[in-house]
Amino acid sequence: MKRKIIEVSTDTNIGGAGKCLIALLENFDYSKFAVKVILPPDSLLKSHIELLGIEVIEVPGIAEKSLDIKSIHSLKKIFKAEKPDLVHTHASMSARIAARHAGAKVVYTRHSVFPPSKYLTSFPGRQINGMFNNYYSDGIIAVAEAAKDNLTDTGVDASKIRVILNGVAGLKPVDKAEKQRIRDRFAIPDGDKVISIVARLEDIKGHDYFIEAASMLLRDGIKAKFMIAGTGSYESQLKAKVKRLGLEKDIIFTGFISDVDKLMSITDIQVNASYGTEATSLALLEGMSIGVPAVVSDFGGNPGVIKNGENGFVVTKQNSAALKTAIKKLLDDEALYASMSERSREIFKTVFTAETMTRNTENLYSEILERGEQNGKR
Repeated sequence: MKRKIIEVSTDTNIGGAGKCLIALLENFDYSKFAVKVILPPDSLLKSHIELLGIEVIEVPGIAEKSLDIKSIHSLKKIFKAEKPDLVHTHASMSARIAARHAGAKVVYTRHSVFPPSKYLTSFPGRQINGMFNNYYSDGIIAVAEAAKDNLTDTGVDASKIRVILNGVAGLKPVDKAEKQRIRDRFAIPDGDKVISIVARLEDIKGHDYFIEAASMLLRDGIKAKFMIAGTGSYESQLKAKVKRLGLEKDIIFTGFISDVDKLMSITDIQVNASYGTEATSLALLEGMSIGVPAVVSDFGGNPGVIKNGENGFVVTKQNSAALKTAIKKLLDDEALYASMSERSREIFKTVFTAETMTRNTENLYSEILERGEQNGKR
């Protein structure tokens, strides 16, 4: 008999958590699981999920909210009618509460990593947070070791937490002719290297340090274009900084691009300079899938993706000089670059595929449900 699973997302746009949900749905073993999805109205995820033949149930009031008191009743009513064996929530406390009171097993995923507040790491906040989260979950997925640390630091029982790293489908390599067309699209001169950062344009993503490192490398005579892909509230400040440095021709803002894979296919080195929030960067994984080494900060989940000296370099966060030195080392040493490129592909194939993430998630579901059945027989 198939296990009935309901996945719940509060996202209206398609961010990292949404991409992970889609990857799960694309790879589930539907001979074992029957899956439905709850979303807020007008979520951009809906069309992608329905294309997979999966029913979407829209619930007002949950959009971009972890906790909405009014929606708990609506969700509980749905769970009572659907009778799922297990509800897996992605940032919805309301759904966790409703599922628990409807009699379903509950799993939730911690998709983010950020320094917890002092209240949540000290008495009595830590104890209250721990009791609440421990009661309203049968299992917790942390997408990075750093996410697990965030949870245990705020009172969550470590025995409930399973680290399941994010996974992606991987990108398809493009041929030489297609690469040239993409380079022409972004006006990359022949012979120039491409160094990219793909992240929301927010101060905590560390673009300031990327720009400063780029400035130092360009002063050293490095022939490269530094690509900044994405949009965000910090965009105007970053553009002003580049203008002050007189580097508008060499540091290029792509804005939002729907086909980031095209940029990644011509990227020689990827950078992640986050210092305030970072779990498992999907952009890093996509780059690894086609052999793009990375230079990353030592914050959050980055060291769990990039193994220092293997598939890239891990440097001290908020340190533009360290970023510059690591990037230059990769650019200057062809043998080192080739080794790290190959190792990137190997690590991706063994650790970070969407199939691996999904199998690990399914195994957690099965363990929780089997444990519940065994306890029920006692």
